[in-house]
Amino acid sequence: MDLSVLYDAKSYHMPLAERIAERINQLIIDQKLTENDKLPTEFELMEILDVGRSTVREALKILVARNVLEIRRGKGTFVSKNPGINKDPLGFAYMQDKMRLAHELMEVRMQIEPWTASLAAQRATESDMAELCGYCAKVTDMDLSEALHREADLAFHDCIAHCTHNQVICNLTPIITHAVTVFSDISERSVRIKTRISHQQICDAICARDSQAAQRAVLAHLEANRENWEKMAR
Repeated sequence: MDLSVLYDAKSYHMPLAERIAERINQLIIDQKLTENDKLPTEFELMEILDVGRSTVREALKILVARNVLEIRRGKGTFVSKNPGINKDPLGFAYMQDKMRLAHELMEVRMQIEPWTASLAAQRATESDMAELCGYCAKVTDMDLSEALHREADLAFHDCIAHCTHNQVICNLTPIITHAVTVFSDISERSVRIKTRISHQQICDAICARDSQAAQRAVLAHLEANRENWEKMAR
């Protein structure tokens, strides 16, 4: 396994742990490693990179902080889901006015998500549809706890993005959908009951390959959410 990287003038002056992190990162790219692929052990990396254990550990910590890697106790170090993309890169959690954030995010979502659903209806494979239906069944289950419902809701929207087979959408959607959890505590159970119906409509339209119906269903879903948030803001 060749981890050699030609250092330019900039990388040469980087701290050793940063340079090692860059070399490990290049390994992931060169070897086309993806989510859940396992990296060599610390001792193997020490031998390959010809550095001490403390340097390897520091480099791994850097990549964990960047969401490139995740360490699973007792199992090893693995490539993260959506490596390099942090859950909140735009700093939504630090925006104080959550109602304003909800409103402004809704403006963005209403431009992006209907088109995403339309594209998903055109490009989804049979296996994509089966996966989408599975998430839809979970998100429409009213017996789920609030935490599990939120997790299923995010997975459902992420799955719609993956149905487009567009890498940019797949990377952008989790950033937007994760932001919903920042102000999700302002929602009520009545909203959840209404969204159960709209989620099913979205799923049905995509599985029917009806791009226009999918677009309309997402718009209706978002509009209903916006109306409920505005009522609670009064």
